[in-house]
Amino acid sequence: MRTNKKIILTAILLALLIILSRFLSIKTPILKISFAFVPTMLCAVWLGPKWTILLNILGDVIGATLFPTGPYFVGYTISTAIAGLIYGFILYKKEGKEYSNINFLVRLTIATALVAVICNMGLNTLWSVITTGKAFWVLLSARIVKQLIMIPIHIVVIFFLEKVLRKPFDKYVREEKEAVES
Repeated sequence: MRTNKKIILTAILLALLIILSRFLSIKTPILKISFAFVPTMLCAVWLGPKWTILLNILGDVIGATLFPTGPYFVGYTISTAIAGLIYGFILYKKEGKEYSNINFLVRLTIATALVAVICNMGLNTLWSVITTGKAFWVLLSARIVKQLIMIPIHIVVIFFLEKVLRKPFDKYVREEKEAVES
């Protein structure tokens, strides 16, 4: 895939990420529930780790700058970059390489579990303790419950969404059009 297509696709996913995370999410003082994982995981599958890291960093910085929900804290940007790295390395499907549905499901489960434990429960709980001063174990217990509910939702949504979008993506985005003969 050419770089200009990757930039355009990343920009579309970035807009979707900001909309889903800033406007179409449920926020409480200690938890945030949204479908912002969808553009991140699709970017990871289609474009790989460096584009997913870029998407997540830009999404966090632009979202926090234009639509702040509190003071900006760089720790959350670090968490989202690490999540992009994990998703990108585990889920990326290189051009010409196909995974079976079972293989993709296993990769998706591993990536989702790693991000849930390392980023969502570990780092984000630490950042919340630093920014709010609340007790670590209280925040962690709420996040564990949320992750136990959200991990299966992430897996099911992305598995079926990627399966539905696979053919249109391969046909319209990955396929290079041959030059028209004059």
